[in-house]
Amino acid sequence: MKTPSGAVPSRVALESLAGQVRAEMIPLGASFSYFSLTPLAEEDLKQFLEDPIAALPPAIRGGLPRIEIILAPYLEKGNGKTGDLVCFDKPQENRQVFVSRLGPPEPVTLAFAVKDEDMADYHYSFYNAIASLVAAQQNTEAQQSYYGRLREELAAEVHGEVDERSWHLKQALLRRAAKVRKETRPFLDYARQSFEDTLTLYLHGICCDIDVETGPRQMPSRYLRKRLELLMSLYPPPEGFAVLPEHVTRR
Repeated sequence: MKTPSGAVPSRVALESLAGQVRAEMIPLGASFSYFSLTPLAEEDLKQFLEDPIAALPPAIRGGLPRIEIILAPYLEKGNGKTGDLVCFDKPQENRQVFVSRLGPPEPVTLAFAVKDEDMADYHYSFYNAIASLVAAQQNTEAQQSYYGRLREELAAEVHGEVDERSWHLKQALLRRAAKVRKETRPFLDYARQSFEDTLTLYLHGICCDIDVETGPRQMPSRYLRKRLELLMSLYPPPEGFAVLPEHVTRR
């Protein structure tokens, strides 16, 4: 990562860096490997990588592409020519991002900014990246089951969503009130984002104790529970892990 003069650059394109460090990736099981640009103590490695990977349901982990994880001090949004940048100095706030992705095809590179990042926020970013890979798979049985659940919610005029992105797409869909349950482009855009957002919540809840934020955009808890129960049936947690309180046992 040094320049011809021997200096270490303050920022480097993620795509270029991923190629440089690929041979130095440290394996974490069959699907994951990692390279850290910041020193990691054993406890750091456990929190950043070992624990969140161990909490992934086998049905999800087995279907993932090969994933290379880069832990970087900071990430900066690219300008469209170079792609996102890995930075050793903190970027301007309006340029700072916390996760960036290269691929597919395999391997998929996931880069996370970890310096000054709250661990709960990091875990959310990690599971959202995994959920986006699952959601990108087209017309799976799990997706179709989830879309059926959404159609039931739309028929019952259930308010709210689990995250802002899916909430906005739901509002766009509801403006086309005559066709909300048909497989139109607005429905599919909403359904895929809702699947990704709810799967992120589900995966995060397997790994960590989290609280669902209440607010005017949040869906009623009984409907959220039905979604989580559906995801539990499609992607059972690993042995010793749980999401709903009544299923929690000590590991």
